[in-house]
Amino acid sequence: MNSSTRKKCLVEFQLAEQPLRVGEVAIVGTGPGDPGLLTLRALMLIRQADVVVYDRLVSPQIMELVGPGTERIHVGKASGCHFVPQDETNDLLVKLAIQQRRVVRLKGGDPYIFGRGGEEAEFLVDNDIDFQVVPGITSAAGCASYCGIPLTHRDYAQSVTFVTGHRKADQSLDLNWQALAAPGQTLVFYMGLHNAPGIKRELMAHGVPGTCPVALVERGTTPMQHMSMTSLLELEATIDREDFQPPTLIIVGDVVRLADKLTHPVEAGWDSALVAPLAAGGRTA
Repeated sequence: MNSSTRKKCLVEFQLAEQPLRVGEVAIVGTGPGDPGLLTLRALMLIRQADVVVYDRLVSPQIMELVGPGTERIHVGKASGCHFVPQDETNDLLVKLAIQQRRVVRLKGGDPYIFGRGGEEAEFLVDNDIDFQVVPGITSAAGCASYCGIPLTHRDYAQSVTFVTGHRKADQSLDLNWQALAAPGQTLVFYMGLHNAPGIKRELMAHGVPGTCPVALVERGTTPMQHMSMTSLLELEATIDREDFQPPTLIIVGDVVRLADKLTHPVEAGWDSALVAPLAAGGRTA
């Protein structure tokens, strides 16, 4: 056995050494939508599942990878309209595990970055349910890359901050705006469309100029990607004019200026056969 063959066998063994056990829950991040961004372990667990509990942000292309004999349970959520309340989702995961099912909980992006994965993991621990967590590419990283926006860059941004633009039970968006307005950083607001007026108002009140570049990215990394570059001052007008809908990321910072130079959709992973028919519809990059 040569060196190359040994390395291949080692990788295959490492992927198979932790099969999903009966009565175990795997909380799996699926990334922002493109199935090509799934991790190998995520794909392995999806194929082992007896039942998949999935959110609305898990793309149809990823759901096509679920086995035909696997039960599928949709618990999707939208801002202010929960298909299944979080408490019921927590109870469901425990119930399925007690039934000795192999349970895969699919979540868009990364489970532990604004994905409520931490809440679900806590509930599983409290109920003595074995679980594992598989990280996914968070939406900020995936969507920004596909739009030609490096979230950090030595010339433009020395740090990046992920911010929730939506609070639990419609609480006010009480953030450390002074820190968020500091120069030399990139801000990525998740779930921020509803609170875009407040985001604009607070950032400008704390010193961010209205000319600061902003990118809006709806359904990033999928064939339905819709991206627009604007300014902080024009944020609300752009959202209304182009009819942005959730899920949309709001990226604020000078790195947005690089999008025109660095955007190469095909090289970023697009399937041109999927993108081309949508071009006439206008909701692509």
